[in-house]
Amino acid sequence: MGPTTTRAALALGVAALFAATPVQAELINASNPATIKAILESQGWPATLISKPGDDPYLESNRNGLKFLVLFMNCEESKKCKTLQYYMGFSDAKDVSLDKLNKWNKDKRFARAYKDDEGDPVLEMDVDLDFAGIPRENVGETFNTWASLMDSFREYVFEK
Repeated sequence: MGPTTTRAALALGVAALFAATPVQAELINASNPATIKAILESQGWPATLISKPGDDPYLESNRNGLKFLVLFMNCEESKKCKTLQYYMGFSDAKDVSLDKLNKWNKDKRFARAYKDDEGDPVLEMDVDLDFAGIPRENVGETFNTWASLMDSFREYVFEK
């Protein structure tokens, strides 16, 4: 192999090495509600950011007629939030027993069900975005998981 061929082979090898290096994923945390709103909307779901002085921000949304909230939690002075909580409930299903909700919690992962102070069955899912955050794709996937759980919970709560 001549010097030109060796240099060309070396250059191709270096180029291949850089091409195989994964691109740094964009990390998302909960400090910017507009970013979470944009991810939610990219799922095709409407989102309204609610921000009141002295309160932590939250998003109102719905999917297939199921209304839910994305609550920003563990905030410092209503800013610099670290975690999210997805929340939904059914005020028209007060007759669901605690035993039934306990069975849901035993059989399902990622979200928990309970009765709120008004006796409504609710579903919550926590998402930890603390420190540097998690990749944007993973945040989107938490919404896919939430969508599946919301559908299952509605079916479960209203089954006879």
